[in-house]
Amino acid sequence: MNAAFRIGGMVIAVLATGLYVPVAAAQTVEPGEEAIAPMLAAGIPQGEPAPDRPEGEGLGPYDRLVIRGATLIDGTGAPPFGPVDIVVEGNRIADIKTGGTAGLPVERGDDDGARVIDADGMYVLPGFVDAHAHLSVSLHGLVGTVTPAEYVLKLWLAHGVTTARDDGSIMGLGWTLDHKHRSERNEITAPRLRVHALFPERMENTDAARRWVRAVKRRGADGLKFIGAAPDLIAAAIDEAKKLEMKTAYHHSQISVTRVNVLDSARMGLDSMEHWYGLPEALFDDRRIQDYPLDYNYANEQDRFGQAGRLWKQAASPGSEKWNAVMDELLELDFTIDPTFTIYEANRDVNRARFAPWHEEYTLPTIERFYSPNRTAHGSYHFDWTTQDEIEWKHNYRIWMQFVNEYKNRGGRVTTGSDSGFIYKLFGFGYIRELELLQEAGFHPLEVVQAATMNGAQLLGMADEIGTVELGKKADLIIIDENPIANFKVLYGTGHMRLNDETDTAEQVGGINYTVKDGIVYDAKQLLADVRRMVADAKAREAAASE
Repeated sequence: MNAAFRIGGMVIAVLATGLYVPVAAAQTVEPGEEAIAPMLAAGIPQGEPAPDRPEGEGLGPYDRLVIRGATLIDGTGAPPFGPVDIVVEGNRIADIKTGGTAGLPVERGDDDGARVIDADGMYVLPGFVDAHAHLSVSLHGLVGTVTPAEYVLKLWLAHGVTTARDDGSIMGLGWTLDHKHRSERNEITAPRLRVHALFPERMENTDAARRWVRAVKRRGADGLKFIGAAPDLIAAAIDEAKKLEMKTAYHHSQISVTRVNVLDSARMGLDSMEHWYGLPEALFDDRRIQDYPLDYNYANEQDRFGQAGRLWKQAASPGSEKWNAVMDELLELDFTIDPTFTIYEANRDVNRARFAPWHEEYTLPTIERFYSPNRTAHGSYHFDWTTQDEIEWKHNYRIWMQFVNEYKNRGGRVTTGSDSGFIYKLFGFGYIRELELLQEAGFHPLEVVQAATMNGAQLLGMADEIGTVELGKKADLIIIDENPIANFKVLYGTGHMRLNDETDTAEQVGGINYTVKDGIVYDAKQLLADVRRMVADAKAREAAASE
């Protein structure tokens, strides 16, 4: 991720590696556009915007839509129940009719004129909330291009994501807000977006920080994303954001964490921590600074992420006085943990992530090259990743997952975010993998769904509108013909391989059938077909160019 700021007569780029480099002569950078300034200064345009939704792609909303005979998983943590008929009028859930006992028919009303989806034997869930997402990812560090928005949006919807928090607006606040507004009007095929502007790492003083927050609020930002800054600037910005009813998120980078760890920022009023950065540091009880090797260089991403895998074992041990004190205070502050386990999973098994089955048909060739080891591309840092590195990260995950699961068990809010687009993690597919990893951490599958729906809605301040299947809420729904509680793998666009007991042959089952956003019914399998075509076309163009 990149950012930029102005010092005297120079615009300074903050690269994902943490390096500060001049990129252009001084110019006024509109608040919220700092992240895109280095790329634009280099002559690389912003990502291709999503096209208007074509006629026939996504049908509805209807005067009356009936989803008939489904088993409902409502997102509250309640067990599945059914059969039910879910009645949608426009973009709202108008009725949920139950038969009372499994196997009994639902007492039906008059469905004349309604669009009816026969969901007998199928499952309905609330639409998923991706609490850490990036609408488009700049690949300019390697290939001089940007991931197309249409590609990202269709992969999200095809995997049931109906709301995404764009965490940092790295394609620029204006560009990202344009997609948000077009999605609100259902002019594009897209989840609804909540947009966080990336807070610059350098500012003159706290008054400037507050002015910046007010400026991005006027432009339409829903919240702020921090990576690091002086503590007084962070505190002032969070305070101003709270006054303006904006949300806040923080990736506590190693460059700044010695001054602001998770406990520090939570005390300032931060809403959510992203990933795991800053939490082990809050748990230090025999040191203040991570035990860096003496030849460590943060700008070398293998150093950065290799040593990060050795961090949790430096923190206070599970169940210790320090462990409990930190957890107790975070719980008291009603703090949210958005762990994004999925985005670092390659660190514990590079080949699993590199050779995931969806890459062949769904990963654009530019993204495939971006993932490969390269010193100029953020997240492509497996330069010489060893067995010991993977072992350290496996140990890291065990302690990290233990904290997150215990936090959930004690009443803390945990959400589901993917941060896909980096480190071999593909949009949509990475989100489903996060569900599996939450289950690995100790969550019951119903708790996983709760994290992916109701908890995400609460974090975004949208719980009265989305997150659960309840009367009066927006019709954001997932319809699938396999039971995801029994196996989250059926949610992958590539489905799940299973032996057919009747034919004794292997078959692919699952994949979401329909994603409903705002009462509009999208054929998830057709969205996936569109993405496969985009990838095939891109490969064909590259092959032709190489001849």
